[in-house]
Amino acid sequence: MVAGTTIYVLSDSLGDTAEQVAKAAVSQFSDNFKIVKWSKITNIEQIKAAIDKAKNGHSVMFYTLVAPELSKFLKSKADEFRIPRLDVLGPAIRTLEEVSEVSPELKPGASRQMTRGYFQKIEALNFAVKHDDGRNINDIKEAEIVLLGVSRTSKTPLSVYLAYRGWKVANVPLIYGIEPPKQLFDIFPEKIVGLDIGVDLLRVIREQRLESVGSPRNGYANTSYISKELDYARSVMKKIGCRIIDNTHKAIEETASEILKYYNNHI
Repeated sequence: MVAGTTIYVLSDSLGDTAEQVAKAAVSQFSDNFKIVKWSKITNIEQIKAAIDKAKNGHSVMFYTLVAPELSKFLKSKADEFRIPRLDVLGPAIRTLEEVSEVSPELKPGASRQMTRGYFQKIEALNFAVKHDDGRNINDIKEAEIVLLGVSRTSKTPLSVYLAYRGWKVANVPLIYGIEPPKQLFDIFPEKIVGLDIGVDLLRVIREQRLESVGSPRNGYANTSYISKELDYARSVMKKIGCRIIDNTHKAIEETASEILKYYNNHI
């Protein structure tokens, strides 16, 4: 068996169904598979991006794409590049259609529709809490979005906001003088967003924070030190190759919208 095989899970919903099937299959083998999930696929460009990743290595694709045009495109491209593929829901839907003589409604995520609004948020919020401020870094690959930045760049509020909208988000602080976690270099840079901010605004934010907790001003709110922090953070983000968003004077909703627009266009 070829070592290092990657299973790409693609879905126009969360991808949990195909992921569980992949995990169940992998459990019957030795530990030489990696599962990479691409969820909430809405257009052909996202499939092209996944194909570009999969065609360069030992890969297989498990997918649950309800939209016929997306499923057809994936089949065509996977076959073109000889990437093995498995349509997880297709055969089951066709079998039920034949037996019932009723055409399916073909709604993405329909298997979760009754509980998705609530349970998806709860799952995502729990994930955000468990992966706040660099915690549980070893399973950061499970995150759909990873936020990077120095202290007080709104990483946690953004994580919670995005989680409330159903996204699994982790955030990792970049600390001047300390090497970033190596796990950040093991995931697709397209999943990572670096949060930048102006020096003066960050100084004001930190000063207000120190006042609110009754701490005296220190290097944490020093302009010179903050400049070094931000320069270091930017160098790490560039090394990773992730998108950098200037968060200066932006509302949480505005930054979140920019993050999701980028994510949907690149994942």
